[in-house]
Amino acid sequence: MTSTTEPGTTQVYRVYIKATPEAVWEAITKPEWTEKYLYESRVDYDLRPGGTYRAYPSDAMRVHGAEMGYPIPDVVADGEVVEADPPRKLVQTWRMLMDPTMAAEGFTRLTWELEESEGGVTKLTVIHDLKGAPQTAALVSGAMEHEGAGGGWNAVLSELKTLLETGKPLRG
Repeated sequence: MTSTTEPGTTQVYRVYIKATPEAVWEAITKPEWTEKYLYESRVDYDLRPGGTYRAYPSDAMRVHGAEMGYPIPDVVADGEVVEADPPRKLVQTWRMLMDPTMAAEGFTRLTWELEESEGGVTKLTVIHDLKGAPQTAALVSGAMEHEGAGGGWNAVLSELKTLLETGKPLRG
């Protein structure tokens, strides 16, 4: 599900989901969906060029942060919408704010491509351009999972696929 064009610069993830592109789009961009799979984070998108993107922490994230000895900010990721073509493509900037080192790396570029396939399947490709953001690249690759930082895009996309196909979250 993962390929890397250059170590730490561009990561590409692809998953096939038995759902329409419209359903996948809604699950990516609507808080009532992301709260069910995206580490239970609520997202807020202004889906026009120049619009804002914000991800807010769940209660579970705040508890985990307290247990680990670090505070969780009120916004855990942010960015700006570059292009929105529902339900085919979403391009945005993306910055992780939970860690000062990652926040200092600045914005990366995140592209969501949705393509309808045969049999009611959507091919979802996530392309994350991480030039100049080695800590963020490690996080989203899942390399920091053993440190309690989650499984990165692989985990997020697995959760998304399971939720859309079964109606239930992967965990819990």
